[in-house]
Amino acid sequence: MRRPSAGLRRALVMLGCLLSVSGCASLPDSSAPQALGSLDHQPTSASPLPPAAGREPEQLLLDFMAATADPSDRHQAARQFLSPAANVQWDDAASTSIVDSQPNTLRESRNGDSATYVIRARKLGELSSDGSYRPGDGTLETKVDMEKIDGEWRIKDLPPGVIVEQAAFAKSYHRYSLFFPNLAGQAMVPDLRWISARKDQLAQRLLGLLAQGPQSALAPAVRNPMGAPVTLRGPITRANGDADNVGVGGGGLSVDFSGATLDAPTRDVMAAQIVLTLSGADVLGPYLLNADGKPLDDKYAGGWQRADVDARSPDTIARNRAGMHAVRDGSLVAITNGGITAAPGFFGATHTLQSVGLSPDGQLVAAVARSGRPDPEPERTLIIGTYDGQGFPVATGGTFTRPTWPADGSSAWSVVDGNRVIRAVHDRTTGNVSVQDVDIAELTAAAANSTSPRAPITELRISPSGARAALIANGKVYVAVVVPQPNGKFSLSSPLPLAIGLSTPAVSIDWLSDEKVVVGRDGSVDPVAGVLVDGSEYRAQTSQNLTPPVRVLSASPDQEYVADSRAVLELTRNPEGREDYWREVPGLGANAVPVLPG
Repeated sequence: MRRPSAGLRRALVMLGCLLSVSGCASLPDSSAPQALGSLDHQPTSASPLPPAAGREPEQLLLDFMAATADPSDRHQAARQFLSPAANVQWDDAASTSIVDSQPNTLRESRNGDSATYVIRARKLGELSSDGSYRPGDGTLETKVDMEKIDGEWRIKDLPPGVIVEQAAFAKSYHRYSLFFPNLAGQAMVPDLRWISARKDQLAQRLLGLLAQGPQSALAPAVRNPMGAPVTLRGPITRANGDADNVGVGGGGLSVDFSGATLDAPTRDVMAAQIVLTLSGADVLGPYLLNADGKPLDDKYAGGWQRADVDARSPDTIARNRAGMHAVRDGSLVAITNGGITAAPGFFGATHTLQSVGLSPDGQLVAAVARSGRPDPEPERTLIIGTYDGQGFPVATGGTFTRPTWPADGSSAWSVVDGNRVIRAVHDRTTGNVSVQDVDIAELTAAAANSTSPRAPITELRISPSGARAALIANGKVYVAVVVPQPNGKFSLSSPLPLAIGLSTPAVSIDWLSDEKVVVGRDGSVDPVAGVLVDGSEYRAQTSQNLTPPVRVLSASPDQEYVADSRAVLELTRNPEGREDYWREVPGLGANAVPVLPG
């Protein structure tokens, strides 16, 4: 999934590799407790090369922008292109803008020893100081004054902030996922960051970011056992105590914490967030996690392994445990190796269903059905019930989006009439269902902003961890944070636009994992694509054997299905390394809708 496709290159030049504007952290030599979030910063690379002699102003500007790919030591590599005065005045921490790989340098004026140039480029996004990314669009334009010093051109004056050119970061910056537990502690929620760090500094950098906590938008949906008062006692070492090349190759690592006086469940959650974060960054175990010199958990005195915490991994949580289903001719059917059979109970017997959401454990069904009522009564009904039993109507409306469940199976979410989000809460003890309105005021209040969602909302999918919601509003793609309220209800906040600049409207969306959504859109050019939840990458998938338009898609970490104009198809990974392709699921027909749990 890391190889760029031809579709990506010819479609949106959406955002390859990005950066963290902070330098990498270095642990103190002393054994005194040190707050993880305030570790000393050191360069990530050897001394940078000085500017080439005799460069013309245009070339020097491009060299300067390439040098900003190295953020270490307050962008020391780039500062070599500045005059002494500009070096003192330049505020490289003010902002970070990511621009297209082909910025223009336009001469405004030039004489013997001074020149003014305008840098103009397509802006792709912005980075925060913690490495979190927000996509953008439009044109960035800034003016730079230059002067000759001892016969060499140098930048005399430039605005605050950093302009980073996309291609320069493809070589040095990588995406990593920090993991924070959802509020129930049952699943880990990925928080994507972009970091430039040497391999032997990566573990300490990631632990420092974990201690600093999640980015502000995500914070209401997660908690952080790694936060204060937890601190670090001494340096991170290899498992054998060696302080050199920590995290490079095998050998594991050892970390000793102070202030980790936590109950057993919280210690387990803390260990899971550390192990999943480090293992996901290819920092290999075993992971010896200690508190005040003693094992964090005596059961793992010899070190934790990825397998010990995998049950909380987002991909494990999202895995399909209920099999493949579909809505065919208004009924819920199961697809197995033995063929296609009607689901037991009401949902397999009725012929009124339009769409279905299946709980992750396969025991509960939420379905949108034709009400059968005459005008002006509502045309659709939301029905909740057990997989093999009865269904009961819980809400009516003109339209409903297909229902969606988080991994805990506690509630089914849908959008009524394009502008009212509801969650049907199912009490498994009593079987009772209560319907709650979800507060979307933050989404609608910013409707005047072109990057905010606008009604109608035609798709809504809750992430497996329950911390985020992906939605399509007015044909555009967004991800929002699911925030619990003190009164037991929920709101959707901090909408982030994804896949900015699509030439055709999005029509369907689903979660491939907690880090990535899959989007289906109108048209025959790249009708299916994967998009990271921070908007930093848009990668078209194969369209081989698809017959657009795409109607609906359904996804999980190990399966993807699409309903196009003629059939339901499954994405088939080619084991021989050739292009993936879509293969028809036989027997479903042209109007069926694929259904995976979630």
